[in-house]
Amino acid sequence: MTLIAQLQQCLGADQVLTSPEAQASYLKDWRGRYQGRAQAVVLPTTTQAVADVVRFCMSAGVPIVPQGGNTGLCGGATPDASGKAVVVAMTQLNRIRSIDATNFSITAEAGVTLDQLKAAAESVDRLYPLTLGAGHLTTLGGTLATNAGGLQVLRYGMTRDLCLGLEVVLPDGTVWSKLSGLRKDNTGYDLKQLFIGAEGTLGLITAATMKLYPLPAARALIWLNLPDVSSAVDRHALAQTVFAGAQTASELISATTLSLVRQHLPEALLPTAAGPWPEAWALMMEVSAHDADFLQALLAAWQRACAAAGVNTGYITTAPDAQAQLWAIRKGLAESQKREGLAIKHDVGLPISRIPQFIDEASAALQKRFPGIRIVAFGHIGDGNLHFNLSYADPVKNVGLIAQSAEANAVVYEVVGRLDGSIAAEHGIGQLKPTWLAQHAPAGSMALMRQLKATLDPQGLMNPGKVLV
Repeated sequence: MTLIAQLQQCLGADQVLTSPEAQASYLKDWRGRYQGRAQAVVLPTTTQAVADVVRFCMSAGVPIVPQGGNTGLCGGATPDASGKAVVVAMTQLNRIRSIDATNFSITAEAGVTLDQLKAAAESVDRLYPLTLGAGHLTTLGGTLATNAGGLQVLRYGMTRDLCLGLEVVLPDGTVWSKLSGLRKDNTGYDLKQLFIGAEGTLGLITAATMKLYPLPAARALIWLNLPDVSSAVDRHALAQTVFAGAQTASELISATTLSLVRQHLPEALLPTAAGPWPEAWALMMEVSAHDADFLQALLAAWQRACAAAGVNTGYITTAPDAQAQLWAIRKGLAESQKREGLAIKHDVGLPISRIPQFIDEASAALQKRFPGIRIVAFGHIGDGNLHFNLSYADPVKNVGLIAQSAEANAVVYEVVGRLDGSIAAEHGIGQLKPTWLAQHAPAGSMALMRQLKATLDPQGLMNPGKVLV
C-alpha cells in the first residue's frame, strides 16, 4: 500500500489533500517569501491520528513538516521545493480539553487559536496573556514550537514560561504526555522544555497545559512622543520603578514604522487627544490592575514621578475605545509592512540598556553600505526584543536589497554579537536563520543540539532544513 493510501485509510480521503489547488494555502509562508511543495497535506483530528501519520511517514522515509496557523515569519512551517514532504496541519486538533479555574490552568490542543484560548479563559474569569497581532490565526502549537513572545512578555513571560505540561508525538510515533498543571515538579529532567522552541524538529506538539492569570479589572495605556531611543529607555526604566509588576507592556515604535501604518492601514487612527503623530519615536506602555482605584493610584504615582524627573507624563487613557485605537496601531505594524512588500527582517534580543547603541551603530553601518536604506524599527523594549527591518521605498532598489540579504544580515548581526545580543528573540530560526545560528551560537551549543536531534530523530525527517543545517 502506498503512503498516500495509508494516510487516506487512516484519516479519510477528505483529510488528505493531494491536489495543487487544495494544498496551495499550506505551501506558502505568511510573508510570501517561501514557496514549497508536498506530496500531501494531512489534517488529523486526534493525537492518535498524528501518531499514525508519523509512523507511516517514518516507515516510508518521508519528511514531516508540522504547521499551525501558518503565521510564522521565518519559514519554519513551509516545506522545501522537493515535493517529498507531508505537511501535518494541526488546525483540526482544536478542542479545549479542560479548564481548572482554581488551579489557574487550561489544557488545549495544538490547533486552538490564541483568540479561542483567550475566550475560553475569559469564560471562567481568567486571562491567557500571550498576545500577538494574528491571534485569530496563530495556534497554541505554533507558539510553543517557536517559543513566541508577543506584547506582554514584560509581565507574563514567553510561551515557555506559560507552559505547565505537554503532549508530544515523538519521531518514532509514540506519544509522550505529561499534561499535569503542576507548578513544582522536579521528577527528573524537565522534558517539555526540549520541544518548546524546537520548531517541530524533535517531535510534534499535540496538546499543552498552560498557565492562566486573574483577569484584570482595569487597564490604562500611556502614549509618549519622544525625541530619541535613549529617552524611551529612560522612561521605561522610570515606569518599571513606579508600576513594578503592574506594567504589562512597553512598546517602542519609530516614526518611519508609523508612516507605513498610516499609508497602508488608514483605519488605524491615533486618538485626537494623544496629539500629533510622533516625528521620531513613540513609547506605548500598558498598566493592568485588578481594581480601578488601585490603577488610579498607580497613575497618580506616575504623574508624581514624572513631575519630579521633569518629564512629560504622556497621553494617558483608561477609556476602552481609545486603548483599542492604540492597540490597533501596534498590532497593525506587521500587516502594514506586508502590504508594503518584502523586507529583510531581524528579530533581535538585546540588553535593554544597549538598545540605543545598537540602533545608532547598526543604522550607521547600514547607511554606509546601503545609502538611503529605510529602517523600520519597533519592538518590545520591555524585554529587549527589537524588530529591525530593512527595505527601500523604491520597489526596484528593494529587489536588489533582498538579493543582498546575507550582506545586510552580516552588518546587523555583527553589532548584535558585539553587544551581547541574540539573533533570534521570538520568531524562531526556521529556514531563514540556520546558517546564522551556527555562526552565532555559544561554543558547544550546535554540537549538543545535533546530538540531541540525532538521538530523537535519527532519520532526520522531522521538519528537516529548519533550525539545524
